[in-house]
Amino acid sequence: MTRINIGIDVGGSTTKIVGFRQNSTSVLLTPMFVRATDPMTSLYGAFGKFTSENNLQLSEIGKIMLTGVGSSFVDKPIYSLPCGHVSEFESIGLGGLYISGLREAIVVSMGTGTSIVYAKENRPTEYLGGTGVGGGTLQGLSKLLLGMDNVAHIQELAESGDLSKIDLRVSDISKKGSFPEMKTDLTAANFGKVSDIAEKQDVAAGIFNIVFETIAMVSIFAARFKGTKDIVLTGNMASFPLCRSMFESFSHSFGMNFLIPEYARFATVIGAALQA
Repeated sequence: MTRINIGIDVGGSTTKIVGFRQNSTSVLLTPMFVRATDPMTSLYGAFGKFTSENNLQLSEIGKIMLTGVGSSFVDKPIYSLPCGHVSEFESIGLGGLYISGLREAIVVSMGTGTSIVYAKENRPTEYLGGTGVGGGTLQGLSKLLLGMDNVAHIQELAESGDLSKIDLRVSDISKKGSFPEMKTDLTAANFGKVSDIAEKQDVAAGIFNIVFETIAMVSIFAARFKGTKDIVLTGNMASFPLCRSMFESFSHSFGMNFLIPEYARFATVIGAALQA
């Protein structure tokens, strides 16, 4: 009998859900997410939406695997269905490998803050650390400097920004050829060259750049430490168009392979479902 194993990543107000239809092969059902005012409302809303849109009966569901900061609120079965709690870091690693098709990689989860793990096929995921710089930083700085906290609007503004009015580059402080091992377009100091004529879109670009550059550099250090060049970017921020363009630049500058696969924002919940 076909069974559906479900993964649920419960955040503070956003819950992501995905399922695998288990038959002769595992088929991924399209992930989705819902927002609500609290974790439990978000969880049950996501579960109801997912089962309804996929025409699923409770009798078809095998097991529910829970992860995320809000999953600690779930201490009993969901509609009498068996539930298991799994490590968020293990889920990040497994999900990152699954969506990228790689057997080994650094997997970066870009949420409110940023977590970095090392994942290798058939081995436990290794948590390497992270940084407090992430989506929360982006929203906080934007609110302080721009009076804005809608990330979509901030990104739209940043796309027309000029970083030369905000960031100090290596080329600004050294003669050409002084450091042959270093590209002159690299940032020497974020917000180190704020111009009097800088406008809101320039500041927005600078905020995005400081967040993504920080994430890029700690990820690169982790990749060098583990001897790999493959870095899989996951989490909500991976879906931003600016994320793709900026990390393509970092790939060229540092000889790394930054990947943003399809379903990057759902990597953790996919990894949770895989553990069923």
